[in-house]
Amino acid sequence: MMWRLGLSPAVVLALALLGVPRVVAHDLGPVGGVTNALLVFVPIAVWLGVVVWRQTPRPFLTLLVIGLVYGVLVGLTHQLLWPWAFETPPRLGGNLAGTLSPMVESMVLRLFAFGSSVLTGLGVGALVGLVGWAALRVRGPRAHSGG
Repeated sequence: MMWRLGLSPAVVLALALLGVPRVVAHDLGPVGGVTNALLVFVPIAVWLGVVVWRQTPRPFLTLLVIGLVYGVLVGLTHQLLWPWAFETPPRLGGNLAGTLSPMVESMVLRLFAFGSSVLTGLGVGALVGLVGWAALRVRGPRAHSGG
């Protein structure tokens, strides 16, 4: 897939991993405004910077894949930290309140939380991918030196 993305799988994984500290900080305690902003936006800026600097052939696809990997990592991290993230575990409400066994209810909530993380990662990847695509279109091909 490197020939399509312009980045190796190891680089894609490393870029996606940049977002995991924010998840850990969020799940284990409150994160202040500036710190939270840095943990949110610095990884995304690095993703964009690497894709533009490397002039990947398909910036939208590359950033979408980084976002997907990020979403999976976020989902897995949330699952691992689930017991510490909540003082009281979440419960289903409304018409579903009390209709499922506690184990099934927990599995449903965890499945939806994981899916939400993956969709969020894809959304972030798509938005940053549009910016990356536009940036490379505006920038145009860079000149290569002959040495």
